[in-house]
Order: sequence, then structure tokens, then C-alpha cells
Amino acid sequence: QLQASGGGLVQAGGSLRLSCAASVSIFSLNRMGWYRQAPGQQRELVATITSEDRTNYADSVKGRFTISSDNAKNTVYLQMNNLKPEDTAVYYCYAAVPQFASEVDYWAQGTQVTVSS
Repeated sequence: QLQASGGGLVQAGGSLRLSCAASVSIFSLNRMGWYRQAPGQQRELVATITSEDRTNYADSVKGRFTISSDNAKNTVYLQMNNLKPEDTAVYYCYAAVPQFASEVDYWAQGTQVTVSS
């Protein structure tokens, strides 16, 4: 189970931090991360982090967003700085759970991020 929080309304140039708490140890997960979906657009990858703390970012957020994890709290964070109106979207946290030779993705409810110009 995943529980996401931290969205809201912010002016351009501002910051927000999203949190995603897992009900299991994040060491047991292949990966956690965030996707986002703006109205009328496809869901797109924002950032991911592995259990070895390897990170990956979409080009559009590199240098502005930082994904991190707190293993003791089984929580992943997305620190979003210098937000732009084009970052406005519903953000979804997900976890890739290993299952046999494959993996299954689990999703949290979305959290709205709105950036005003």
C-alpha cells in the first residue's frame, strides 16, 4: 500500500515536497518513483529511485527536482524547486514490486500540483 501527500498550489519559482509512504520496507522494492499526468496528456515519468539509491530523472525536471528516500520511514520524497506552470499535473507515486521473474507496479492515489504564473 502506498500513501502519497504534499501536493498543492504554488507560484512559479516556488517549491513543494511530495511524500510517498510504503507499507513495506522499501528495500524489498525494485524501485519507487513518481509519474505525472497533465490534462489531455499522457502520464510521464518524473523520477525514480532504486533500493541502491540510483536515481533517474526526466530531462524536463533535471536540476530542479530531487528524489530521495528515508529507509527508516519507508518513504520516498520528491523535492520540487523552481516550479514552472508546465509542472502542473496530478502526480502519482508508484512502487515496482518484484514478483517471480518480473515485477508488478503499485500506485498511490494522485496528488494535485498546481503552479500559477
